[in-house]
Amino acid sequence: MSARECVIPVFVPHLGCPQRCVFCDQKRISGSEQPATAETVRQAIKTAAALPLTGAKRQLAFYGGSFTAIPAARQEELLAAAADAVSRGELDGIRLSTRPDAIDGDVLARLRRYGVETVELGAQSMDDEVLRLCRRGHTARDVENAAAALKAAGFRLILQMMTGLPGSDGERDAETARRLIALQPDGVRIYPTVIVRGTELWEMWERGEYREHTVEDAVRVCARILPLFEAAGIPVIRLGLNPTEELSAGEAAGGAYHPALGELVRSRVMLEKARELLTEIAPGSRVTLGTAERTLSQLIGQKRENLRRLRGEFRLAEIKVVSAPVNEGEIVILSVEKDGRI
Repeated sequence: MSARECVIPVFVPHLGCPQRCVFCDQKRISGSEQPATAETVRQAIKTAAALPLTGAKRQLAFYGGSFTAIPAARQEELLAAAADAVSRGELDGIRLSTRPDAIDGDVLARLRRYGVETVELGAQSMDDEVLRLCRRGHTARDVENAAAALKAAGFRLILQMMTGLPGSDGERDAETARRLIALQPDGVRIYPTVIVRGTELWEMWERGEYREHTVEDAVRVCARILPLFEAAGIPVIRLGLNPTEELSAGEAAGGAYHPALGELVRSRVMLEKARELLTEIAPGSRVTLGTAERTLSQLIGQKRENLRRLRGEFRLAEIKVVSAPVNEGEIVILSVEKDGRI
């Protein structure tokens, strides 16, 4: 999602889901307990209308369930309420999330009729064994078919993937990223696995049948995946679950739950770039690195952790980071001084 898009979320937790995935409790993840109605949609739009105008495109988004798998009459009730707001100029568009195996010709026709612009598909993994272990109920081929159908029908396509699922590892997660890139989505969301209390995954973890995908695991894996999407020109519009009061209060029993996970991952990416630059620098040197103003904090790291690591790993006398006129995310060596010589 770009800075010029304002999303008004309406959560439909578990509506339409034919499966209960081992990791999932949408009511806790979304912070919403009650299924949406047409009145829910109208109230969300009314609340958003009271906010200051910023010029951003206002979209109503149905999140938290498999929208196109719920009964058609309920879909039409919700979509009609949103479409009415679009016709009145209160909204600029509609988006929704759903499952790959809940897309067919009738669904596509219905979504077009009500003016839906963007569809988010929960792929989660492109490894059939991982999908089976997670009880997803669909295959990687279903993801490919649904993505192709949506793009052919003119919808904007967002794909969602998870890291650290049962049966997966860094290599399988990277392969999922590569296979999603091949589908040429308009954006992706990456959700490292969080162990939500009360889910089947939580029980598996309690029994020792699932090894926790920690924050550090997620940072390491996602720092490998994020550059793959960036190199392909595919924006990562979300990295990590949105924090909620319930998750922060303890419903996230373990796993990769962190309110600033995206920043941690981007900081790790910058650390890896700096490491590549410094491989030929002699120990004892004083080094000044430059990066764009917006990525200064990412290169420095939380509590200056990246600078401490770099100084120790390369046995530098000093390392500094300053703003430089370079592209965002780019790092350059501005100066190297050794024994008083530059």
